[in-house]
This record gives sequence, C-alpha cells and structure tokens, in this order.
Amino acid sequence: MAFGIWHLGSVSAVATEPALTYVDLVRRLIDLEYLATIPASDEHCTQWSSYDRASRYDQASGKYFKWDANGDGGGYIRKEGDKFVLAEMEGPGCIWRIWSATPGKGHVRIYLDGANDPAVDLPFMGYFDGKNPPFTRPAIVHTVAMGWNNYTPIPYRKSCKIIADADWGQYYHFTYGTFPKGTEVPSFKRELRAEESAALDRANEILGHCGPREPSGGRSDQKVLSKKYGVLDAGKAAVIATIKGPRAITSFRLKLDLPAAPNDRDALREMALQIKWDHEREPSVWAPLGDFFGTAPGANVYRSLPLGHTEDGWWYCSWYMPFARQARVELINEGMEPRVASFEIVHAPLSQSVERLGRFHAKWHRDAFLPAEPERHIDWPVLKTEGTGRFVGMMLHIWNPRGGWWGEGDEKFFVDGEKFPSTFGTGSEDYFGYAWSSAKPFQHALHNQTHNDGNSKGHVSVNRWHVADNVPFHSSFEGDLEKYFPNEKPTLYAAMAYWYLKPGGNDPYHAVPVNERLGYWNAVVEPVRLKGVIEGESMKILGKTGGNPQEQDMAGFGDKWSNDAQLWWIEAKPGDKLELALPVTKPGKYKLTTQMTKARDYGIVQLSLDGQQLGAPIDLYNPDVVPTGTLALGMQELAAGEHKLTIEITGANEKAEKAYMFGLDYFKLESLP
Repeated sequence: MAFGIWHLGSVSAVATEPALTYVDLVRRLIDLEYLATIPASDEHCTQWSSYDRASRYDQASGKYFKWDANGDGGGYIRKEGDKFVLAEMEGPGCIWRIWSATPGKGHVRIYLDGANDPAVDLPFMGYFDGKNPPFTRPAIVHTVAMGWNNYTPIPYRKSCKIIADADWGQYYHFTYGTFPKGTEVPSFKRELRAEESAALDRANEILGHCGPREPSGGRSDQKVLSKKYGVLDAGKAAVIATIKGPRAITSFRLKLDLPAAPNDRDALREMALQIKWDHEREPSVWAPLGDFFGTAPGANVYRSLPLGHTEDGWWYCSWYMPFARQARVELINEGMEPRVASFEIVHAPLSQSVERLGRFHAKWHRDAFLPAEPERHIDWPVLKTEGTGRFVGMMLHIWNPRGGWWGEGDEKFFVDGEKFPSTFGTGSEDYFGYAWSSAKPFQHALHNQTHNDGNSKGHVSVNRWHVADNVPFHSSFEGDLEKYFPNEKPTLYAAMAYWYLKPGGNDPYHAVPVNERLGYWNAVVEPVRLKGVIEGESMKILGKTGGNPQEQDMAGFGDKWSNDAQLWWIEAKPGDKLELALPVTKPGKYKLTTQMTKARDYGIVQLSLDGQQLGAPIDLYNPDVVPTGTLALGMQELAAGEHKLTIEITGANEKAEKAYMFGLDYFKLESLP
C-alpha cells in the first residue's frame, strides 16, 4: 500500500525552536526528512540495557576486559532495597524505544522529572501486550519473532529513572534521545489529549502500511523523472539522472529484468547503484543493487518505511537526499549479461537552508576496518566514519553454512571517540527487534528479517532503521556488532550502513570489486545424526504449562550434538512442565539414556516417564555451553505405543542466571534381552 509523506511543516522549526510538543515527538517516528538535519552539539541518542556488566574498559591500562561476556539477561545499574534500577537519564529527553525478550509480571515504573509517583506503573509485560493505553497501537507496539517492541515516545523535561521489581523478566533495552539544553518538552502522561492521540493514530497508520512513497499531488515545484531505461550493457555504467540543485531527492523506484531465483542473487550483486552529491570525486552512495534496498541475497519481497521491494518487482527508496549543486545517479552493470531497467526519481526544493543539511551516505562492505586491539577481536564494524552526522540504520547479510546461532553478539556504538560504547546491547537479534534466535521471517516499518534459509542455517538477512532513535555524532561514529564465529567456521558477514554526514566529513568506504561481492558462499554443511536415537527437536510436544519449546541449531557450539540441534525450552519458570511423546515400537525391557545441554542460564530438571521419576533432579548449570554427555536413566519395562516423557523445572544452581532454560539433544531406548 503506497502512502504520501506526512507533511510536517516542522523540519526547520524542530532544529531551532526551544519547544517540542508531544505531537512533534510523535511525528519523529515517521519523519525521514528530519534525519538530514545536522545535529546540535549537545544532541545525543544512547541506550540502557541489561548487557553483561563484566565487560569493561580499564582507563589506566587502555585495555578491554571480558569484552565478549554474554550473560546479558539480567544486567542493571544497581539495587535500591529490593528494587532494580534499570535506567537513569538527565533531560530534556525522550525514550524512543523499549524492547525485551522476556517481559515478566513484575512492575516496571518510570519516574519523570523528580516526581514521587511514577508516570507509568505497569507489569513489564503491560508495556507490550497492547492492553494498556496509550501502548495499544499495533504498528508502534508489536511483537515479532518473539521480540517485544514499544516505540511510543515517552518524553521528560529534567530526568527519568526506571525501577523494576525483582520479577520484571529478562533482557531489556531503553533507547533514549537527549535534546539540546533549553529545549522544552512535555512530561509524559498516559492520558493523552485528543490531538496527541490522533498523532499516534496517524503514525500507526503510516508505519502499518508501508510502501513506495507517492508524489504529493498539487505541488508544482516537485518533479518526477520516469523512464524505461532500456538495455544496460554488460560491463557498462550509465548515468540515469543528473539533477541540478539545491534540491532533494525525496523518493525513487527501480525495476529490473531479473533471472529467476536463485540466479537473481548474482545479478543483484553484479549491478551497483552509485550517487555523487555536488561534484564529489568519490560517491557518497555505492552498493550492490539489492543490498542497497535493505535485503540480500536475491529479490526478497518486504516493505518498510524507508526501503522495500514490492510484489510487482519494484524496489523503492524513501530516504531524503538533499544536495546543494548537483545529484548524479548511476547504474553500473559489472555482469556478463545486459539488463533492462525502469526507474522513477522524485525531487523537490529544499524546505530549509542547505547549509543545515547533511548528505546521505550508504555503503556496502565485507570485513572493512576490523579493530586493531586484539582484545576487541569480537567487534565487527558495520560503520566507521568521521565528522558530524546521524547514523540511521543497517542491513546485515549473514552466510552461515554450518548453522549454529550466529547472533549472540551485542551491538556497540562508540560516539565521538568514546572508549566505552554509549550503546551496548544484548544480542544481534535483539538489536534487530526480535529475540531467541528465531528463524521466522518478519516485516515491520522499522526492522525486518527479510530472508532466512531455515533455522538460521545458510543465508540470513536482517535490517533495522533508526528514525526517531537516530544516533547523532559530532566528531566520529563507530557502530559494531559482536561477531562470535570466525570467518573460518565459516560465518561471513556483509553489511550496508546508512548515515548522514556533514560535507567535509570522512567516508572511508570505496567500491568493492565484483569478484568479492559474489561467489564467496559454498554448500551448506550437513550435520551428523547419531544412529538409533530419538532427536529431541523432533519429539512431539504433548503439552506444557509454560514457556516456549522450539528447535535450536547447536553447530555454533561445536559438533557434539546429534543433528547439530536440540529441543530448546525457554521462558519457563520453576514448577513448569513440558510433556513429550516417547514412541515405543515393540514391548520389552529397555535401557534409557539421554544427552542434554548445560549452560550458565540453564535450570535444574526432574525427568519422569509415565508419571514415574527417572532418577534424581539434574543440574544443568555450567559456565559454558556444553553437552552433558550420555546420562543413564535406568531400565524400564515398556509396552508398545506412545509414552509420556515429562520434564519439570525444579529450580536453578545458585551460580546460574535464573533463566531456567532446558535443552534436550536426544533420547535413546536400547532393547535388552
């Protein structure tokens, strides 16, 4: 569904006026034009999260310690009595995004501007379940692939403090912006005025129905270049538009004659988009064609606010792209076959002085500018740039042929030369708005999993757009994702970075040769399945009293799990039971054995068969992820048919993170004479 731009009439005012209404803040959720404004020197966007506080930077030695610490579920600032302080901010500011993987029933209270009573006092789940106004609009407050997201703006004038009960859940992000000093903003109240509620409704409508932006009718100063380009010869570049400024490209669309999948993958990597602003020597935009539009490999249909690929074959871009003197848009075909392309470019006069606007940048790379510090080997830079601007998003393409969860790694944003990142996340999938390594594709205006070959094995493509929660920087920006698995595994990353940069800043990325853009992925590595075992991930689930059982790929943790997978039970609590079907083909006496998984956030479990306990409770705590090895469960006389295997969570080791997880690799029945 196409949509027209919400004409705010506030872009220039927002950059200079000392007052922002709640309606102004809601508009930031969908205002792509504002992203081009050069940030004020005291404008920031940072994040509090539950990341593992064992990761630290030592100022005296200049070294990073436990930089790959991964106990990210329960971090907090400090305790006050029996309460947990999750976040503290000084205003004026606004919470732009709240996320969790496991919101619980414990209350999370948001105190604003020194008030004794909280502005919001809800069970943490109540921020996400759509039952509590104003957190009820499904495109702003939503759950995708087990990730809970709330983009409702929560502003404060002077301060914000977030306090949680002990049973608040696990994993949190509070992403917040800080405005220039002296900016007046309202203190959030859940009871909205009519115009504020209407603004949220309008934003919800736009975010819920993304698509190509239609030219606004009746604007005589807006121009549309529309053309069937014809044949773009192999090995050639063509200028498809040269536009004189000062103006801004407000949207463009492109359509190609592509071969059928999977051959479209190479075709889209052979083609490249290049844009130069104001007679610059090096392009500000260079990317393989499909990757630029936020997805890879191949032509994956999805719709988001700034980018997408629609069912009729059109790729669309709604990023706002201002320039002073000239825009030069080129298509490059480095393949062996000619391509036919159609395009539409919409451009309009600037709504404010070009001196107050940055230039749009978008670059694709693989493994560029890896950190020099050996203790930071896990950090994989998506973007490193210098100058003044705003980071507005990324797309990540993962090639993961052996499987195993690729996305344990946290996002880390180092702004203006920080030694310790002001944004430190809890896992790559958490950054992209989902959770628990879900392989389920999803689409949303602000974050997407556009492709997954299945169980995160093979090709995966994810993206996230920072619109209201864009990250201003004033001298430099480095945005990293922790990469837990080396290229030799192989697990390979390729990324698109999107940002605005004030003219004169340093964009260090150059075009990548075509031979490095394709052909680097090989065949998927098939797992080894033990003979005679019943794979945990294939066992039929008869019932559960809580939690979320699912298959988990274990190849990333080594080759000790049969079929490189396990049945993974998460989000459960002590007392919960999971019932599985254990098939017996013929009656007889059997020796029962099993292999499970141990990890730092696993619980203590009691196994029973047909109501009879199988030995003592089993403690599955271990500092690292390891298999238990073969565990003997005794001998049983079993009739033919389906038996009930019950797993009950009874608690957790005192050293464990209290997530009470459980993993079953396999169950084995050996017939005895």
